[in-house]
Amino acid sequence: MQSGLESQRYGTTLTASMELQNKPKFFTKGLSMKLIEAMKQIKDLMRKAEDLRTKIAKYCAYQSPVESPTYPDQKGQVSLWLQSHSDILKEILRLRVAIQRTNLNTNVAIELGGKTVTKSIAEWIHRRRDLAKLEVAAWQQLTNKGLRTGKMKNTQDEIVQITLELCYDPTEKDRNLDMYLSEPSTIDGRLEVINAVTDLLE
Repeated sequence: MQSGLESQRYGTTLTASMELQNKPKFFTKGLSMKLIEAMKQIKDLMRKAEDLRTKIAKYCAYQSPVESPTYPDQKGQVSLWLQSHSDILKEILRLRVAIQRTNLNTNVAIELGGKTVTKSIAEWIHRRRDLAKLEVAAWQQLTNKGLRTGKMKNTQDEIVQITLELCYDPTEKDRNLDMYLSEPSTIDGRLEVINAVTDLLE
């Protein structure tokens, strides 16, 4: 006969086990979603998957007879968690692919340097991730290299007047540096709005 504590424990955990057997309610296929909702859903699913992995690790084995199982059918419970974890990963994959599809097929106009530039969301993401920074890095290479001007002796020991010849336009350099330095934050602001209003393409 089970003790009152054991009965209470089994009763509680059995209820939890029965709830897990119901179809998870995190599936959103067929429902209208915005990009931002899909991204938030993925974060939520990742947390759920992590919780399941923690439970799987904790309850995957016990020492009998010195330990009692926490669940009436602990092996079956672990199996349910594994299946639920697999289902969650499938949903995450579906949402990620849908987000990529949406990003590739949705064009967004952004004003940069006084001009309107149109690219897909996917292209803007790559610009935001590292390409705009690489543009900055390239223009920052344009310097006077620390070269001096004035009178110097040449190889024939003659005094000559040295002038500095820049192979770029300093005004253009400053203009482009300002534009590329501000591009990431400009993209962030625009995509924040776009993600909130753009429907996910299934």
